[in-house]
Amino acid sequence: MPRPKIAGLAWLVAFLASVSTPLVAQDALPRDAGKLYALLCANCHGEKLEGGQGGSLLTGQWKHGDGGDEHLARIINQGVLEAGMPAFGAVLDAPRVRALSVFLRERMVRAQEEKTEYAKPAASDAVVRSRAANFRVETVAEGLGVPWSVAFLPGGDLLVAERAGKLRLIRDGQLRAEPVADTPAVWAQGQGGLLVVQAHPDYAQPGNGWIYLAYSEPSASGKEAFTAIVRGRIRQNSWTDQQVIFRADTASYVTGGVHFGIRLVFDQGYLYFGIGDRGRQTQAQELNLPNGKVHRLHDDGRVPADNPFVNTPGALPSIWSYGHRNPQGLAARPGTTGATLQIWETEHGPRGGDELNLVKRGANFGWPLITYGMNYNGTPVTADTAREGLEQPVIHWTPSIAVCGIDFYTGDRFPGWRGDLLVGALQQQELRRLVLEGDTVKEQEVLFRGIGRVRAVQTGPDGLVYLCLENPGRVARLVPVE
Repeated sequence: MPRPKIAGLAWLVAFLASVSTPLVAQDALPRDAGKLYALLCANCHGEKLEGGQGGSLLTGQWKHGDGGDEHLARIINQGVLEAGMPAFGAVLDAPRVRALSVFLRERMVRAQEEKTEYAKPAASDAVVRSRAANFRVETVAEGLGVPWSVAFLPGGDLLVAERAGKLRLIRDGQLRAEPVADTPAVWAQGQGGLLVVQAHPDYAQPGNGWIYLAYSEPSASGKEAFTAIVRGRIRQNSWTDQQVIFRADTASYVTGGVHFGIRLVFDQGYLYFGIGDRGRQTQAQELNLPNGKVHRLHDDGRVPADNPFVNTPGALPSIWSYGHRNPQGLAARPGTTGATLQIWETEHGPRGGDELNLVKRGANFGWPLITYGMNYNGTPVTADTAREGLEQPVIHWTPSIAVCGIDFYTGDRFPGWRGDLLVGALQQQELRRLVLEGDTVKEQEVLFRGIGRVRAVQTGPDGLVYLCLENPGRVARLVPVE
């Protein structure tokens, strides 16, 4: 509905008076949050939220609340009549209110970030001075495509998984030209490809030598794909002794190049891994399907007898938790193992609502029944950010930072970071340090921004922090500076 050309708030009064019932109003209003803002809010708060008859929405200063999700929803629904702001609860349904709240938060956070200077260590001699350590970013290997992960081997060798399907070796600081031969064929489209390379924790023990690969496996026709995990050994630069650890039923292989997951965590002979919903949102809630889940297997692929859904009729016995959108980071907290094991997970939200989760046995993390984000086109996914029986994230990032790989720092080279969670992000090309206190995030620090999309972060055996960076593709590491 076009906005009448009436001064001040009179056009809003006329619009609301023209609506006979809330249902008619909802049908008449757009679902796109940006269009809703332009229609209902811009007249007072400015086209760019900069303020006018009403105050600016970009400063982070609030007269009638704290700027949180509940506050924004309350103000939109109830208005502030003494300040001249009408209540929209009679004409906006809950999903539209939620989408408009996400839209406002996006603009507020971005406005604040534009005023903040972040370190951008583009040169190798540039020193970043963080709150708990100073460091520089040193290139280990360059000339890569899209490096998704690295694996450390005894003797200092480093394996790199390139999304296009190549498994590369770095030895003595040199990237070997020829990739490892005979690795599995991958479906390198969209977000799919060779995603994870990781050595078994007992790799150096006699008879072990296992390397695990997680990748998007093509169907027989090559038109569909799904996440798969194999393990094998490398002899004379060739992949051999391959064993399948996880492979979904062929019915699960679908078209579309999104939301494959995946990261791996080993603990006491068990293997944990996350698989995205593959763009089929509601399937994250279906226990007979593998997507949108965190799984747990023995490290040889067998199903543990004590998994939470092993005796649930119709459920996949490998499922450990469900209701996940697209797990991108998975890490075990240092000092926890076995019965005390803590698996922390990051996952992509839609537009907003990236999550940090503490994964729990048998728990439902809610996607898409609850989310702090909205659809990419600005329309709501759901009105709910919480429901009884569904897990809440430890924190969420709105707007999205396109959260990616994570790792708890366990080395000695950065003593001020020990036990902190390092979080990579794609959207702002940043690395964050999260200080945890129990199961809560006490502090967040952006260590740097703008030198490449941070696909993976891992603590090396030398105590340095290794990164997989995109644009351009390279492996780098953080080196402490006194």
